[in-house]
Amino acid sequence: MAEYIFLMHDDAVSDDDAWTPYISKLQQGGFFDGGSAIGDGVCATKSGTPVAVTGHLTGYIRVRAASLEQARSLLAGNPVFEAGGTVEIRELPRTD
Repeated sequence: MAEYIFLMHDDAVSDDDAWTPYISKLQQGGFFDGGSAIGDGVCATKSGTPVAVTGHLTGYIRVRAASLEQARSLLAGNPVFEAGGTVEIRELPRTD
């Protein structure tokens, strides 16, 4: 199984009460591999002026899925997705 990350954007108002059943569904299916809201932070660089922090990301979820298509199917019930917002799906390539 491949690993994917769902990056939730701040372009929709989601129902906070919907997160618990959604995460439970992912856990019960064996897909959930962690996640969290994203707080304030900074970009750092050794030299020069760092760019601004990406402000439109609000949280992430790591999942395991057989394919990008299966990962996309796991968005059903995601509160941001269901509210019409954007969820960016990225593969986390293995570096074995």
